[in-house]
Amino acid sequence: ARGARVYAVDVSAGLLEHIASLKLPNVETVLAAPDDPRLPAAAIDTIFFCNVLHHIENRPAYYEKLRASLRPGGRIVVIDYHKHPLPVGPPPPEKISEEEVTQEFEQAGFRAVRRHGFLEYQYSLEFRPR
Repeated sequence: ARGARVYAVDVSAGLLEHIASLKLPNVETVLAAPDDPRLPAAAIDTIFFCNVLHHIENRPAYYEKLRASLRPGGRIVVIDYHKHPLPVGPPPPEKISEEEVTQEFEQAGFRAVRRHGFLEYQYSLEFRPR
């Protein structure tokens, strides 16, 4: 949406410096801690993860922090690799299955509301707080 604010969140200061150098007017970079996204409370409509969940330890606790950042009606969208051998992505032991992701989000107080099957190598899930 025009005028929408985008938070680019990462634990890598170098990556965030690169994003900042692009001078995108609606993008604000946030240097996250490994266990805290450091997002403002009740400010986010959509949180989007693509191929990164396996980097987060203690994911259910992390998801609880994300829930505090969501506005009422907010959602979390996840795209990640299927957990089997693929010609792309990390090796299967590093991947998180669709079932594991769903279980972890449910443990953190979310419910799965949508699943999309439009990607060949990845699943796409949408979660909302219960």
